[in-house]
Amino acid sequence: MTGPLRPEFHEGQVLAAADLSATVAHARGVAARQARYLHEWGIAEGLELVTASRTDPLTRARYVEVSVAAGMAVDGTGREVVVAEPVVLRESDFEDVNGADSPTGEPYPVFLTSADREPSRPATAGSCGGAAGRTRVEETHQVLFGRLGDERLVADQRPPEVGAAPADPPARWLVLLGYVRWTDGHFTGVETEARGVARRYAGVRADTVSARAGTLTLRTGPAVQEGGPALVLSGGDPPSLVFGLYRGNGAVDPLMTVAANGNLSVQGSFSGRISVGSVLVQTGTATDGMLLPLPPGVTPEQVADGRAVLHVQVTPRVPRTRSESALYSPVEATVDADRRVRCRVRVFDPLASPVSVHERPGAVDFLVLAAVAATNGGG
Repeated sequence: MTGPLRPEFHEGQVLAAADLSATVAHARGVAARQARYLHEWGIAEGLELVTASRTDPLTRARYVEVSVAAGMAVDGTGREVVVAEPVVLRESDFEDVNGADSPTGEPYPVFLTSADREPSRPATAGSCGGAAGRTRVEETHQVLFGRLGDERLVADQRPPEVGAAPADPPARWLVLLGYVRWTDGHFTGVETEARGVARRYAGVRADTVSARAGTLTLRTGPAVQEGGPALVLSGGDPPSLVFGLYRGNGAVDPLMTVAANGNLSVQGSFSGRISVGSVLVQTGTATDGMLLPLPPGVTPEQVADGRAVLHVQVTPRVPRTRSESALYSPVEATVDADRRVRCRVRVFDPLASPVSVHERPGAVDFLVLAAVAATNGGG
């Protein structure tokens, strides 16, 4: 298979229609391959399913009129599909495809595909005369209704061969616009996702993304919205990486910042897996029968399967007594396998009358260390 052919001209050449058509075809092929391989196909702008409330004059039932908003998509062949103005969906077209189905609350898919047709006002022959014929092609579109489950056909589509030029007429490529609900002969609503398949938006294929202004911003929507997340890579002095939320004035309120020296600043708590070789600490006071808490970030599952090894130290606390002459001694200050404290103290007051010795529950100061050994993979 040969590569793309680029027309060339010379002085005195008689230009035939095929020569001019080849010039257009070469440019179309370049544009199609760029869109096909440097971008991900999908909706580029608009094309939402828009509803308008209506009332059936016979039954007085409420329903909606559904329109496809103006916009543009790029299909998997690299062809632009332009919808220049809103298109009202016809209920008769839906019934032609799905009218025989039993009533269901499931949404039905709506697709957009490219199409060629004769322009409504064909161009006339020029003053030089010549055979009459078509001199313009309108690159238009067609809206199609699918049956339940047809949305899965979108993932099965395959692009043409690398060197393939745009097809005439265009190859059918389905772009999912959304879904409509149908009840008693009318549309009753629209959806953007159903059965795990949603509208697909155009993207870009790139290993390098560079910012000419020195700052690269990633956000989840085309417009800045207060409270929306943003990731900002700044090449200023000093450079930084910031994750935060948009303020009302369009600035980003930083929640996490990585400075040029590697320092990490977090506005909030930090939690996650224990890294290899790290030690987490929990301290406090516990009384007899209490369960010792684990350090933040350590789970009972990590302790049970050996990813985290606990080291526990307990120290009996001096109990408070009403008598300054009372003496005490610890009888037991331990922690069992369930991290439950066992603490008993013996109290003796030689000046009390009658003299007595008795035991009572005690309290301990505890230190819990959770360590991750380098040999266990770090959790």
